[in-house]
Amino acid sequence: MISVLQHTFIIAAISFLNFELCCCLCRRAEYEANGECCLMCSPGKQVYKNCTEIMSTACIPCDDSTYTDEPNGLSKCISCAMCDTGAGLKVKTPCTRISNTVCEPLEGFYCIDEERGSCRQAVEHTKCKPGQYIKQKGTAVSDVECALCPDGTYSNGFLQMCQKHTKCEDLGLEEKTPGTNSLDVKCRRKTQVALRAGILFAVALIVLIAEVLIIKIRCDEASVRGDTADNTRLSDNQKHESDTSRLLV
Repeated sequence: MISVLQHTFIIAAISFLNFELCCCLCRRAEYEANGECCLMCSPGKQVYKNCTEIMSTACIPCDDSTYTDEPNGLSKCISCAMCDTGAGLKVKTPCTRISNTVCEPLEGFYCIDEERGSCRQAVEHTKCKPGQYIKQKGTAVSDVECALCPDGTYSNGFLQMCQKHTKCEDLGLEEKTPGTNSLDVKCRRKTQVALRAGILFAVALIVLIAEVLIIKIRCDEASVRGDTADNTRLSDNQKHESDTSRLLV
């Protein structure tokens, strides 16, 4: 006779085989729940109540900011992704009940981490330095490529092509400051030789006149001092003669 333990083991084995058989028999559009093959909910919905032998799966729409994008047996919809500006992202396509949010890089950023057509992390494009030009513009998926300007050209770092240094001679000017790979040449008006000579002569003449005036002023001051001294001596002599006359009288 079969013992109670053996009987229990046989029942358990049969139940397990039935469970496995049921699971194996569930079709792609079904999910297993409590030994039953339940019909999945359609995208945009979640399971409210699992099916039974006498009732089909009860589904309800996803709540706001949640979604399901394929048939499912979920009891709760998936939370929509957030496009974080701190991660260099913005919303490309808003979330719906049947699709997740699609994020893309902010202007001036490019994506470095993408999943299922949506960017998860973006970084700012490289800024070229003065003396460099933008060899390749940045896109939403690639960085800016910079390159050095060759001799005789310049760029402030924002140009897509280096500019040639200005030739002052072509403009009837002369060079004041040489150009670099980040700055253009500085030009100024030409100063003619005759004009330069005239300016030098005028300066020399002004200096000469100033010296003559200074000398004249000094001579005049000396003359004034000499006249004063003579007058003083004359006055002293006259006083002496007057004193002498009094004594004789």
